[in-house]
Amino acid sequence: MKPSARMQAAIELLDEIIASSREGGAAADTVIARYFKSRRYAGSKDRRAVRELVYRAIRRSGERPASGRAAMLGLADAAPELAALFDGSPHGPAPADAEEEPALASAAPDWLRDQFDPLIDDAELAAMLGRAPLDLRVNRLEGSRDEALVAFPEAERARLSPIGLRLPDGFQVEATDAWRTGLVEVQDEGSQLLSLACRAEAGMTVLDLCAGAGGKTLALAAEMGDRGRIVAADTDRARLSRMVPRLERAGVSIVETRLLDPGRERAALADLGGTADIVLVDAPCSGTGTWRRNPELRWRLTPERLDRLVSLQARLLDIAAELLRPGGHLVYAVCSLLEAEGRGQAAAFAGRHSGFVSEVPDMAGGRRSGEGALLSPAHDGTDGFFVARWRAPC
Repeated sequence: MKPSARMQAAIELLDEIIASSREGGAAADTVIARYFKSRRYAGSKDRRAVRELVYRAIRRSGERPASGRAAMLGLADAAPELAALFDGSPHGPAPADAEEEPALASAAPDWLRDQFDPLIDDAELAAMLGRAPLDLRVNRLEGSRDEALVAFPEAERARLSPIGLRLPDGFQVEATDAWRTGLVEVQDEGSQLLSLACRAEAGMTVLDLCAGAGGKTLALAAEMGDRGRIVAADTDRARLSRMVPRLERAGVSIVETRLLDPGRERAALADLGGTADIVLVDAPCSGTGTWRRNPELRWRLTPERLDRLVSLQARLLDIAAELLRPGGHLVYAVCSLLEAEGRGQAAAFAGRHSGFVSEVPDMAGGRRSGEGALLSPAHDGTDGFFVARWRAPC
C-alpha cells in the first residue's frame, strides 16, 4: 500500500470505530482486526502503519470526531507529512477543503473535565493518553520473581509491585514457556498492587464479586498459597468461562466460579452471608484509568452512563457489606480517576454504613484521596485506580 492508501484505510477504519462507539458496538481493536481480515492484500507493515495512524488520531481527540476524515485532518494539522497525503491519488483521500473542520485536539470530553479527582491536573490527564507498558505478575505458586527474570532477561523489576516485571512493548509473552506453564500472567502493576492490598491469606474465605476473566482472582489465590476458598462471581458468562483455563494453567484449585443474574445477586450469594473474610468489589466503572490502553472509551462514556455506573457501584458495595463476617474486610476498587466513582463513592458508603471502619489501603505508591488511595499513570506509572478498604463492625 502507498502512504496515501494507508491514510485512506485509516480514515475508513476511524469511521467504523466512531460509529461503533456511538452505537455501543465492538472496541477499536476488534474493528481493526475485522477490517484487515477482509483485506488480505495488506501486508504486516501496512497493517502496523495504518493501526499507528488510527491510534494517533484516537489519542488526539477527546471528543468523538464527526468522521474519520475529520479525525485525520486534525492529526495532519501539526504533521505536514500527513497533510501531503490528502492528494487525491488513486486509493488515497481527496484533497482537503478549506471549509472542512478538522477534529480539535483535547485530552477529555468537555463535559467530563471537571469530573476528575482533585488530584488529577492537566499533566495527569496528558499522561493518561500515553502508551501503557507491558507488565507481568509472577505467580508465586509456580516460582519466584528471580526465576521469572531468568526466563525474561529483557524484563525489569516493577518499581512498586514485589511480584511484578515490566517488558518492552510488543513482547510476545504467550509464546513463552514461562507463560504456558503458569509462572507469569499479563497484569498491570496497578492491578497487582490492588490485589496485594486485599491482604488475602491462606485459609480465608474470599469473594471476588466482579471477577470478570479472573485476573485478580488468580492473584488472590497465589497470595493464599492456594489454600482456603475463593468464590469468583460475575454477571458475564463469557468472561467467567475464560477464567477456567487460566486457573488450570496457574495451578489454582480453590476457586469456585459463580454466574450471577443482574439485579438478583443477593439471592445467588445468600449462602455466604456473614462468612466472608474479604470481599473485593472491583466494580464496573467508566474505565478512565485505562485510557492508555483503550483511548476510544472517551467516546463511549456519557453523563447518563456514568450515573448508571455510580448507582451500580453503590448497590454492589451494599451487597458486599452484608456478606462479611464481623471484623472482615471490604475492598472497593475501580479503574477510574473520576471523583464520583472514587472518593465520592467511598464517602457515600461510609455515610450509609457508619459502623464500618475505614483503613487506608496498605500498598506501595498511590496518594491519599478521601477514604482511599489513588494510583495514576503520571504519579505511579500504573493504570489509574481508586482503592478503599473498610473493616466490618465486630
